Amino acid sequence: MRAAMGIDVGGSGIKGAVVDPATGELLTARLRVATPTPATPKAVARAATRLVARVGWDGPLGFTIPSVVRRGVVYSAANIASSWIGVDAGALIEAATGLPAVVVNDADAAGLAEMRVGAGRGRPGVVLLLTFGTGIGSALFVDGTLVPNTELGHLVMWGGSAELKAGAAAKTREGLSWDKWAKRVDRYLAYVERLFSPDLLIVGGGVSRDHQKWVPLLHCRAEVVPARFRNNAGIVGAALLAAGEPLV
Repeated sequence: MRAAMGIDVGGSGIKGAVVDPATGELLTARLRVATPTPATPKAVARAATRLVARVGWDGPLGFTIPSVVRRGVVYSAANIASSWIGVDAGALIEAATGLPAVVVNDADAAGLAEMRVGAGRGRPGVVLLLTFGTGIGSALFVDGTLVPNTELGHLVMWGGSAELKAGAAAKTREGLSWDKWAKRVDRYLAYVERLFSPDLLIVGGGVSRDHQKWVPLLHCRAEVVPARFRNNAGIVGAALLAAGEPLV
């Protein structure tokens, strides 16, 4: 597979780089722009176009978004404008950038990266990747096959979506210590384990850079490991898809 560019849309930042799909290594510097406020389709598409121009890229493009995505169409909107719902994001990004593009749920892309060339490579059974950032993204695999669009950050806990209390943004927003935040994550993961009994939990997102400060505080039955690609996993997975790696 030839190189491809991946762009990962998050609640606070939009990140992109060109990736070697054989290894997952970034071939260019990771570039970042702030996620527009409000994060409307046109505003996000313009931001993505700026990243493509800064890289000088003219090949296949993978694009992630924190939403349920089916065949390129957006069906939900988490931490982005609700005007995304019903938008053919694939057509939008192709029109904005002039490049062939594939669009996928952000955590599904991150999970694909970790399962194909990262921490989950070759692992059988039930593997669950969770990204802790503005929200909590999830990607569920059974013997290497993805169950798409699980969106487990929206499980109901503490009277609302679990990500509002257990996401990494909650730690920052509330000034929580690693110990106090890890206790919330522990409760969340206990719920997830009751539902899916994973053999392996991969934790990603920006907070995975500090995994040694909180992963040892967890009490999961499953093995817990940090994502190999940390907060770049979405970029890598998007690029793999653009390069021709099948999603399922």
